[in-house]
Amino acid sequence: MTQDPNGFEQEPEVPDAKASDSSAQAGGPDPDGGAADRTGPSGAAAGGSGEGEGSGPGSSSGPSAKEVQEVALTAQLDQLRAAHNERTEDLQRLQAEFQNYRRRVERDRIAVKEIAVANLLTELLPVLDDIGRARDHGELVGGFKQVAESLETVVAKMGLSQFGKEGEPFDPTIHEALMHSYSPDVTETTCVQILQPGYRIGDRTIRPARVGVAEPQPGAKTAPAGGESADEETGEQESGASKQDNGGSEES
Repeated sequence: MTQDPNGFEQEPEVPDAKASDSSAQAGGPDPDGGAADRTGPSGAAAGGSGEGEGSGPGSSSGPSAKEVQEVALTAQLDQLRAAHNERTEDLQRLQAEFQNYRRRVERDRIAVKEIAVANLLTELLPVLDDIGRARDHGELVGGFKQVAESLETVVAKMGLSQFGKEGEPFDPTIHEALMHSYSPDVTETTCVQILQPGYRIGDRTIRPARVGVAEPQPGAKTAPAGGESADEETGEQESGASKQDNGGSEES
């Protein structure tokens, strides 16, 4: 209720229910903005569908981020493979150089050892010569004999061996001729006297044998050839005599 300025009270206006129903059925505009509310979501949906069509995959023309990442990873992998191959080649080269170094060091070590042993045994050769002369004269007896035999055993274990015997052919690579003579008893240059024995370590000669050599006399025939010819002549004479004896017996 409202109050009239003249002091009388007025009743409020009540809308007619039939009029409201007829206006709602006619689809008229809602005085409170109902029509706007009903059309609002439809317009928003239409706008949203338009925006979705504009941002679809068909509108993208450049490579995607995944493709760019794959290309970068492939390039990085190629670089790593190249670096790996280079390091592998370096390692193989270093390994080959190390193997060559090991073989060279081992060869040098063996050579140095052989040289040291040869130098030591060379210094002991005069002692061995004295022992040999004492043995030839029968003076190697008692404790001196035991010491000499022990020394000879030790040098033999170190690889020292003695060579040079009478009657063997002269070889200038291992023999040193100090005396020379002619003899009818030899058919080639022969060692007839051993003045000083030679020594070697393995295949290496550390001192040649010092010997006296003899050669056949100039113009003399070799003994085997002369002996064979004499035997042949003697056999022919004996066969002729036997034939004559057989012929005389048949005639008688």
